[in-house]
Amino acid sequence: MTVREELEKAEEGLLSEFAVKSARTLGRERPLAPCTLRTEFQRDRDRILHCKSFRRLKFKTQVFIAPEGDHYRTRLTHTLEVSQVARTIARALRLNEDLTEAIALGHDLGHTPFGHIGERTLDTLCAGGFRHNEQSLRVVERLENGGRGLNLTREVRDGILNHSGRLNPMTLEGCCVARADRIAYINHDIDDALRAGVLKAYELPQDCLKTLGATHGERIDTMIRDIVEQSRGRAEIRMSERVQNATDALRNFLFEKVYRDSWRLAEEKRCDHVIRGLFRYYSDNPGEMPLEYVEISFQEGTERAVTDYISGMTDRYAVRQYMSLFLPGAFAGL
Repeated sequence: MTVREELEKAEEGLLSEFAVKSARTLGRERPLAPCTLRTEFQRDRDRILHCKSFRRLKFKTQVFIAPEGDHYRTRLTHTLEVSQVARTIARALRLNEDLTEAIALGHDLGHTPFGHIGERTLDTLCAGGFRHNEQSLRVVERLENGGRGLNLTREVRDGILNHSGRLNPMTLEGCCVARADRIAYINHDIDDALRAGVLKAYELPQDCLKTLGATHGERIDTMIRDIVEQSRGRAEIRMSERVQNATDALRNFLFEKVYRDSWRLAEEKRCDHVIRGLFRYYSDNPGEMPLEYVEISFQEGTERAVTDYISGMTDRYAVRQYMSLFLPGAFAGL
């Protein structure tokens, strides 16, 4: 018996009846010979972890654009925090932790430079709109690995697509990630906003703190424990009404005081200007994009190729490209 087979056998005995067992995956679009060491979901996790899009997350905005401090979150550290929260929930509910981790690590691969600012701008520029969860799926299905995609299992691809949006994931592991994503960003965005001086501790809604906790750690612990208590023995991932209402109220507070407040307006305009300038330029000059995107422009149209190229940029790469295209450089003649 191989190591993989031993792991699959252990899953049958240890995991909940509601968990997805690795040996029963719905499979991949292109079948692969089984690995002797890793389950199918472990292979997916590794494929995501080693891909280029994952590495680029370290230079993509979470909330604060190009932060000078070393302790502000980036899209990469957000992803790691989502993974930790989701795995904690999955482990407590005896769900498949490997599947959960793979979805969590891949859920934001399609995020734009400048975070949700870039997403909103691309959404206005693209005829069919732009949503980062759909782009994350496109990254793993089409863009990575030289255009061949990562060939992930159906369960992982579904969890990546449906971690946000109107539809629920098909697995409870995917639902864990959707919950963990919200838990992570609500709490770490408060932490970063306090560090930046955008928020003061006394401004936080006291009724929410009474329910969830006064500190960063207490709030995360309350949310996770509530989900575990409410979801054990059920075929759903849920919160109690009391904790759900406090969580939603805290999220609404963040939208009012951090995500949409006036302090962001000047930066948002600059980011919007960069994205729009790049989009116009490459739409008019698609041949100046890297070859892989030129090929996409022939196969799927220029707008699709430009969207793929810009959404894959890091913050600093987008700024450098804009500067090289639109700002005069030093004259090198004699």
